[in-house]
Amino acid sequence: MLQDRTKGEVWVFAEQEEGRLGDVPRELLGKGRALADRLGVRLGAVLMGGAGVGEKLSPSLFEAGADVVHVVEDAALEVFRGKAYRHSFVELVKECSPQIVIFGATHMGRDLAPAVASALRCGLTADCTDLQIGEFVDNKKKDAAGNPAVVKDVLLQIRPAFGGNIIATIVNPYNWPQMATVREGVMKPLEPQPGRTGEVVRHDSRLGGVDIPVEVLEIVRRHSSVNLKGSRVIVCGGAGVGSKENFKLLHDLADALGGAVGGSRAAVDLGYCEHERQIGQTGVTVRPALMISCGVSGAVQHLAGMQDSAKIIAINTDRDAPIFKVAHYGIVGDLNVVVPRLIKAIKQKG
Repeated sequence: MLQDRTKGEVWVFAEQEEGRLGDVPRELLGKGRALADRLGVRLGAVLMGGAGVGEKLSPSLFEAGADVVHVVEDAALEVFRGKAYRHSFVELVKECSPQIVIFGATHMGRDLAPAVASALRCGLTADCTDLQIGEFVDNKKKDAAGNPAVVKDVLLQIRPAFGGNIIATIVNPYNWPQMATVREGVMKPLEPQPGRTGEVVRHDSRLGGVDIPVEVLEIVRRHSSVNLKGSRVIVCGGAGVGSKENFKLLHDLADALGGAVGGSRAAVDLGYCEHERQIGQTGVTVRPALMISCGVSGAVQHLAGMQDSAKIIAINTDRDAPIFKVAHYGIVGDLNVVVPRLIKAIKQKG
């Protein structure tokens, strides 16, 4: 696809809804900036939508780290429809030949990314938790000296595998662009740089004559009452909490601290708390100032979503529970005894 593919840009899909950027594009641009600098190429943001979206959102993307914003505007892109976005994105890749394309592992990204990868016949690694630049030693190919061929500056796509029991590094050394989706919350955005500018490049949508079978008649949104990503204090419960009724203790502790309540996948599967509170590999990734884990064993899948918390306090009856390996402070004891004492002490101390 590329004559000199190593000169291609690093791209981030800057998904937007109703003319608003979420946190995910900014998170991806933070990681994309590091990758582009490592490769010595430009960082591009791909912005698709209706008329005016480029003028409205490009400044925010430059401030978040982008060097260039590729804008595709068309009435058919006003709201996300898979076929329209896929067709325009594929044609854009063919035109510009980026070497890396990153999507958020959101509902939109998980729909669009595999469709684009399939059309381009390139690889895609889903739900990555880290991305790095490195080299790939191909033992099946030999260089001129007869040694294994080495492909430099490839994207190392890192993610949990086999139910979170191992961390896999996946590479796509030959069929470019290298594509990945990245879980929400795992990448840290850069500090915004007010006034930073870059280049805006406008592209044709190439949707003329393309039949788009889906028509959006109405958009109905249900806003979650839980904001774990924005909470500075989280009290998280696991299977060891014992029951849905016992989770009330965690809510009482969170209320005393002005925080939110989360749960491990085991707690969600047991019906102790709602899915929107799930923290971990298949839930949300959080980085609160304080995480209090109650009855959480500390499976790899759960740790992937909370181990970057500034301070972790673990409460568990099993002194050998894996959670204690990442906790800054550990309490070996029954949460039904410990938590009420914590609440009492907090209320007394103010």
